[in-house]
Amino acid sequence: MSQTLSSPLFDPFAPGFTDDPYPHYAALRAAAPICQHPLGFWLLTCYDDVSWLLRAGLSVEDRNIAASPVLELREQVYGEQAVRRRVSMLHRDPPDHTRLRRLVSKAFTPRAVQALRPRITGLVDSMLDAAEREGRVDLVEALAFPLPFAVIAEMLGTPPTGHERIRQLTGTLVRSLEPVADPAVAAAIAAAQTELTAIAGGMIAWKRANPGDDLLTALINAEDDGDVLDDEELAAQTLLLYLAGHETTVNLIAGGTLALLRYPAQLALLRDDPALIANAVEELLRYDSPVQASRRITLEPVSIAGVTIPAGAFVMASLGSANRDESFWGPDAADLRLGRNNARQHVSFGAGPHHCLGASLARLEASIALARLTARFPGLALDGQVAWNGRINLRGTAHLPVSLGT
Repeated sequence: MSQTLSSPLFDPFAPGFTDDPYPHYAALRAAAPICQHPLGFWLLTCYDDVSWLLRAGLSVEDRNIAASPVLELREQVYGEQAVRRRVSMLHRDPPDHTRLRRLVSKAFTPRAVQALRPRITGLVDSMLDAAEREGRVDLVEALAFPLPFAVIAEMLGTPPTGHERIRQLTGTLVRSLEPVADPAVAAAIAAAQTELTAIAGGMIAWKRANPGDDLLTALINAEDDGDVLDDEELAAQTLLLYLAGHETTVNLIAGGTLALLRYPAQLALLRDDPALIANAVEELLRYDSPVQASRRITLEPVSIAGVTIPAGAFVMASLGSANRDESFWGPDAADLRLGRNNARQHVSFGAGPHHCLGASLARLEASIALARLTARFPGLALDGQVAWNGRINLRGTAHLPVSLGT
């Protein structure tokens, strides 16, 4: 079923949407699983359609978007920034995407990631030690944010300064992945981009003078040895790794903890069978995707489930909706079930050429953090109001107050 919605069912600015978008997704799957918004973009909400789109090899470069109301709105909101060249691999098609990903992927091989296990375990235990002394903490501040941030900073080998400012700026920059209708927000995003690019340039200069056995040194050497990374691309990949290396994993650790607390029988199941943690992380990724949507741009007309989407269309694939699609997951798709046999088939890490490069690292961080948190604190409980971050795409908890029961 396809539908152009004059009064859109998909309204991410509706009150309460960012707190709980899943009822909205369910309504879309029932009424218009493939729909064109009045602004011109298309939205896919069913698992099979989303999975196909992610693997279809379509474009991610904005220059391929045809004239449409959504493009006009973007130009109005962002002004000159709307046509700014995007050079991170997140926004590039082959062959550029292929070479950029090849350079970065060496740091994310299964062997390289598993070598981080002792360090991640040590960081988790240290953070839980500090939390235990407090008794009651905001889990986002105590564990979910500092853990992945520390890990990616160590992997990059960046100088140990300015991390708090980087955190503030990246929190603004990720708003660029959201629908933005306010020119003031667009201006703040542009300013954050400019400042972060300057910070990345400083990091790169420092690393040239202080090389090490780290990811940033490897990227610099590749560029210095005559590979295709120019200075702008090098800075862009550094920023992308900072963003992707912590923003999504924060949502996974905090959102996963919240889901377990809301399903005490499943939490008890995990405590009784710690070996369940790997599949539990997959189910938590499915249940509440840290990234809610991915986008593609058609280069020619494509047919999906009998619906033709024209060339130059901006198409949003709703990962969050696909992960709750009853036609694929069954009637309990809206429930958390840690023993779900096919949980790993979620689309939370995307699929195809743009499958998340850091998926194995996110899995490792979450499995260690959640296993040690839940085992160490049998009295773990919510202790206050959950606050959401207000984001549509990188949706997650901003504050998660918990009592550790110590």
